[in-house]
Amino acid sequence: MQVFVRGDTELIPLELENDHTVQDIREYIADEYDVDMNELVLSYHGTLLNDEQTIEQCGLISGSTLYATMKLFGGKVHGSLARAGKVKGQTPKVAKQEKRKKKTGRAKRRLQYKQRFVNKVTGVGRRRGPNSNQQAAS
Repeated sequence: MQVFVRGDTELIPLELENDHTVQDIREYIADEYDVDMNELVLSYHGTLLNDEQTIEQCGLISGSTLYATMKLFGGKVHGSLARAGKVKGQTPKVAKQEKRKKKTGRAKRRLQYKQRFVNKVTGVGRRRGPNSNQQAAS
């Protein structure tokens, strides 16, 4: 029977018998395409195939397509769910402090007047905001 193996770039046709094993297919692909056999993984319909399985046990029929991929290296996953919420749980709770009440009405306007006109040297030009990085005109 003819079976196809889909790699990264091409579709490879193979002529196989029912008593061939998955190990035989892996060896052929590794030799033919200069790939490390230990890194090669074959799957059929989304399930990984064991080396000891025969073609008949896998359920392959003539015209079936196997998928050949390379093993991926594992490691730490950035932002994994295993660490979710840990920072908030480790941060100590600090009690809220009492704040002074903001001035309103006449008292607020008086404070603005003192800040803008009384305590400042009169500047020339547009008034700058308190966070302005613009240099004063000399």
